[in-house]
Amino acid sequence: MSPHPIHFLAGAIALMMSSVAAAYVPETVYFASADGRTEIVGYLYRPAGNGPFPAMVLLHGRGGLYSTNANAGCTLVARSVTSPCNAATLAKRHKMWGEYWAARGHLALLADSFGPRGKGRGFGRFTHGDPEREDVNERTVRPLDAEGALAYLKGRGDVMANNIFLQGWSNGASTALNVVFRQGAKADGFRAVLAFYPGCGPQSLLGQTLTTRVPVTLLLGSEDEEVSPTICQRVAEQSRSAGSPIDVILYQGATHGFDDPGRRRQADAANRAASRDALQRAIGIIGAQRGN
Repeated sequence: MSPHPIHFLAGAIALMMSSVAAAYVPETVYFASADGRTEIVGYLYRPAGNGPFPAMVLLHGRGGLYSTNANAGCTLVARSVTSPCNAATLAKRHKMWGEYWAARGHLALLADSFGPRGKGRGFGRFTHGDPEREDVNERTVRPLDAEGALAYLKGRGDVMANNIFLQGWSNGASTALNVVFRQGAKADGFRAVLAFYPGCGPQSLLGQTLTTRVPVTLLLGSEDEEVSPTICQRVAEQSRSAGSPIDVILYQGATHGFDDPGRRRQADAANRAASRDALQRAIGIIGAQRGN
């Protein structure tokens, strides 16, 4: 075993990403939310080549899309507004996953639901009942942004329209599950979903049983201090009983945000193991669902 496991994992992730970071500088793009009135800002990681590529829509959590160093001054992200929240100040986790997918031949779109609505700085822990969050909530607002991202990607000539996938973290993972609720049995929506440590209670989800043909994988930490993995497991069990293809990966000892590459989360051995496993698994999970 390495005498410095934290540094070893951080170095391994850095090495994995360093070779692609320069090649995958995100492009800032804009697209319409399905709410019909909001222009969403997105950051597009595009693989080398001409495509068409399979694509991922990536949904941030309640902390927003940007580094905490930028959040304090983040007001509104829009075409006409100067803000410290931009492609250069994306949080490490979001950059890591954007580069991860691009390096593996997937176009990745990070969608910012908060900035265009004046909430770019995000929200702190245990603020779920905050009235300020209602106009960016994961049940009725953010799913429309994900659907807008889907329509935007389907309209691009470099995207395989029948191979668009959805990944979210925390509040964004709950959003992804709500997209599945809304999508139902439709065959032209997202092809599969990766949901990292979502909130699964009634205040977060549109229902406690998903009825869907879309394969969903929940990645949970047993020691999550923000949301209940037990409730998510119950939702998964009920959904499987209804015939829905839902898998659960429960990482023993891992906490909320276990895949955050920052030093604080990776100081925990269980988080290091969970992060490493998730990075190894994700491409296989998505690859198994790709169509022609």
